[in-house]
Amino acid sequence: MTIDDVIAGVPAFAGQTVGVEPIDGGLTNTNYRLTVAGRRYCVRIPGRDSSLLAVDRQAEYRNTLAAAAAGVGAAVPYTVGDIPVMVLEWIDGEVQSEESLHRPGAVEKIAASLTRLHAGPAFGNPFDMFRIQERYRHICAEHGFQIPDDYDDHTAVVQRIEQAMAVQGAAVVPCNNDLLAANYIDTPDGFRIIDYEYGGMNDPCFELGNTAAESKLGPERLERLIELYFGEPLCNRVARAHLWAAMANYGWTLWACIQKAVSDIEFDFWAWGVDDKYARAVAAFGGPELGGWLADVRRGT
Repeated sequence: MTIDDVIAGVPAFAGQTVGVEPIDGGLTNTNYRLTVAGRRYCVRIPGRDSSLLAVDRQAEYRNTLAAAAAGVGAAVPYTVGDIPVMVLEWIDGEVQSEESLHRPGAVEKIAASLTRLHAGPAFGNPFDMFRIQERYRHICAEHGFQIPDDYDDHTAVVQRIEQAMAVQGAAVVPCNNDLLAANYIDTPDGFRIIDYEYGGMNDPCFELGNTAAESKLGPERLERLIELYFGEPLCNRVARAHLWAAMANYGWTLWACIQKAVSDIEFDFWAWGVDDKYARAVAAFGGPELGGWLADVRRGT
């Protein structure tokens, strides 16, 4: 589907002058800003073969509606087609970056926005990075996509992490699960959170660890996030977030390998995924903190 198809598919736009501006920066979709009668919208047209990335567009649509109802996500005034392609509310504010999330006060805004999202309407599907990573690995093997030569050497560590985190477990909440900095938008009402392609019910510590991993917030900010979210810096929650951060990096590495093979977007997915995320996952799996994290996640507090 093209942007012209989307515009033609919205009856409210008929006879209107529609301004169209491409938006740079997306790693999966082609993004546009539309201006119609002084009102702005955002349109994200799915990229090629995005089904290989475990994206369920119907689930994304339902989860986007739920996030909007929670007061965190963008509203969906219109949809086009059966996929559907969403014509979203344009959120005015500062799109965040790794640098801006290191500013004083940013961690507090992250915690507040995630608290709102997680307390909102439930999403209709699960998200489990262990299963997502397995699915991506199967896809890479099936299609012969290049992955790091030693990727499978870490399977035993991943199994140890999953077993350790299952001891205490965690109640699941509606999560975005893909919290790179640009999915946070700073507004007068706090951070809004966009892009629910990977939304699903998940451990809230995944969200906290994933945010820390994506923006390299470091252990002190991660511990502060846990304290703000749970009311105190619980050792087992801090450990869960660290382990989920490592698993997010490990799993999204394969996402990048798939995108390198299939995406039309001009972007160095190998450097983004393997040189950065995979390197950090390997460092965590072999680091001196791993044993302590595995012990701590088994604790009740």
